[in-house]
Amino acid sequence: MKTAKHLFTCMAFILAITLVLAPSQGLAKNNKNQNQNGQYGNGAGMNFVVSGLPAEELSVEEETGLILMREEEKLARDVYTFLYEKWQAPIFDHIAMSEQRHMNAIKLLIDKYGLVDPVTDPTAGAFTNPQMLALYNQFTAQGALSLIDALKVGATIEDLDIKDLQELIAQTDNADIALVYENLLQGSRSHLRAFAYRLSLLGVTYEAQYITPEELEDIITSPMETGNGNGKDDSAPGTKVQAAGNIGMNGNGETRPNR
Repeated sequence: MKTAKHLFTCMAFILAITLVLAPSQGLAKNNKNQNQNGQYGNGAGMNFVVSGLPAEELSVEEETGLILMREEEKLARDVYTFLYEKWQAPIFDHIAMSEQRHMNAIKLLIDKYGLVDPVTDPTAGAFTNPQMLALYNQFTAQGALSLIDALKVGATIEDLDIKDLQELIAQTDNADIALVYENLLQGSRSHLRAFAYRLSLLGVTYEAQYITPEELEDIITSPMETGNGNGKDDSAPGTKVQAAGNIGMNGNGETRPNR
């Protein structure tokens, strides 16, 4: 029975990717002001597929995982918003918008299963989970030190996301949850690539904090991916994040975002 569920999950995943990558005329636009209410942004196809999959019985682990990931994605969004305001490096702004879409994807599942949303206050730095608050304070303090530290914080957040998502995927056999997690995982890999690449331009090598060094190496050396919720790989050449995050360097090794 579980094998059949996993097969169904794979089939649903392929279908969702097809929809997400299809032309999106008439679908929800990527609107920063729209995204607080659970719309999936450019992933309207994902919204459609997840809503159409049957709601299955939730285990305690699955429920706990959804609650955790809702705030963990908010952590990423809030920190990147802070770092963009601090350094004006567009990579943080663009990936913050992606994290909002990730939040919305989890909210879709929370609503579908009738769970209590832990995000009771959308204000940056407001968390129900004290661990998320502690991480927010840690990451914003570190990221305020320098642009290099800020990029390291970005890579570390995606590193943590990947570790947690891998564990949560292993704990679920619900097709809709696995589908969303797989898409979020792909997005986190893309974001980690983007941050590691920016650091490499500055002569800095990111070292894994949560996943293994072998997993990190495999991610940053692997080909670009698509379908991370907005139909694009945020680390791929030619995408908004790649173009916006190209950082000019002066002779002292200091950086400035290209305008």
